[in-house]
Amino acid sequence: MTERDPSTAMRLLLASRPLSWVNTAYPFAAAMLLAGTGVDLRLVIGTLFFLVPYNLLMYGVNDVFDYASDAANPRKGGAEGALLPPRTHRLTLGLAFGLTVPFVVALAVLGNPWSWLVLAVLLFDVVAYSMPPFRWKEVPFLDSLSSSIHFTGPAVYGLVLAEATWDVTTVLVLAAFLLWGMASHAFGAVQDVVPDREASISSIATAFGARTTVRLALGAWALAGALMLFVPFPGALAAVLALPYLALAWPFRSVPDADSGRANRGWRHFLWVNYLAGFLVTLLLIWSALT
Repeated sequence: MTERDPSTAMRLLLASRPLSWVNTAYPFAAAMLLAGTGVDLRLVIGTLFFLVPYNLLMYGVNDVFDYASDAANPRKGGAEGALLPPRTHRLTLGLAFGLTVPFVVALAVLGNPWSWLVLAVLLFDVVAYSMPPFRWKEVPFLDSLSSSIHFTGPAVYGLVLAEATWDVTTVLVLAAFLLWGMASHAFGAVQDVVPDREASISSIATAFGARTTVRLALGAWALAGALMLFVPFPGALAAVLALPYLALAWPFRSVPDADSGRANRGWRHFLWVNYLAGFLVTLLLIWSALT
């Protein structure tokens, strides 16, 4: 079996988490369009970058440096995370960084000094989350904050690249988005409490325990929804989108650490709720643009 065989290609595809591509490309593209740039070269190149290369960098690096713990985790090896054998690690890292470079160069040429800074911080955050010596994913609370920046960051970058005007509404929306991302990461970490502790990996869930972490996630989602209530209509309607996330996590609010793997049921629902929420957000964005 060679590194070019279909199974290796499929592993690399899974490593980029196709189900999550839209979660990074959409915020960037929406921010650019809402800033009034129209469809230009920056939008096209940036959307393509945040669609695939950015996700391969984010998740591929994670899968390489998490291989030992992932190998003992029964939920890895599919849509929820690739299981990359050691023979693919060099190829994965090479492609992850190699595909990133030409897009970054192009965006730098088309950007401005502030966009250079934001993109540099964003890429450093993506790599530092998983790669030694930083491994922010093993620093409780910082792991959730860093993970949320992975998704909020493309929106911030889009606004800065477009030289958008910032106002209170923009800050409120981004703050709500950041809280949503932190809650999502924290809830996702709950299902891995047992394998992470067995592998001596720290996380917000291993530090606070499954029960407390689920409740922190519920609080962050609720606060994100509350912040959206202060956004001018029709944006305030997005506050309702917090409800499906609260509903899927609520049954696990008292889950014990030993049985934390049950939270995977809620996490699987979370992946599809994201698509529904994204569709409804799109409708709200169109409505806002028209009004």
